[in-house]
Amino acid sequence: MAMADLRREYGLGALHRDDLNPNPLTQFNQWFGQAAATQSGSRLRKIGIALYKLWQAVLGREPVDVNAMALATADKAGHPSVRTVLLKGVDERGFIFYTNYESRKGRELTDNPNAALVFYWPDSERQVCVAGVVSKLSREESEAYFKSRPRGARLGAWVSNQSEVIADRQVIEHRLDEFDQKYSGDDVPLPAYWGGFVLSPVRIEFWQGQPNRLHDRFRYLKQADGSWLIERLAP
Repeated sequence: MAMADLRREYGLGALHRDDLNPNPLTQFNQWFGQAAATQSGSRLRKIGIALYKLWQAVLGREPVDVNAMALATADKAGHPSVRTVLLKGVDERGFIFYTNYESRKGRELTDNPNAALVFYWPDSERQVCVAGVVSKLSREESEAYFKSRPRGARLGAWVSNQSEVIADRQVIEHRLDEFDQKYSGDDVPLPAYWGGFVLSPVRIEFWQGQPNRLHDRFRYLKQADGSWLIERLAP
């Protein structure tokens, strides 16, 4: 099948203005909970999602990570880059994730704190687009999260000089052996160059797939007084 012929029809549900919470972060948490199957939707939506998941299981496809998000950044000159990272929290400040501060994304976020996120949940035919400004989390908060990670992931933060060129995989395997011996037991400290960011949103868009590509789209824009303006957008 030609790439141009790949298409999918949407129709699991609709999104109405009355469905939306005045606070987009609350609305996001509702959708995230539904994507993670921790909250119930309408009976028809649940049936549709269940059938979709059954079909994916028949095809042998693994479910997507619901907290996976595309993170778009740009350097000082405005050259963009994007990659998938994992969301690790949402609170009144915004969207929280962790990384190596010396990686490409870490350096770009330090130089240019404007960033954007995209979440896509095919099971529910939904997408959320977020734009805002990032800031670093405190050392204490980053350390608390770091300690919650499996030991292997904590060692990995020491092993990988993220985004740097390496000769082959043996380089990181050798470094893993070194740090595994250096930090015996469960005592793996937080590297000085590793920690969290929080993206404070100024714009959030909720997208619900609809038939004939006439999707439902609503945009929240943050106002000067901290309130949110909600507008419907053409698909």
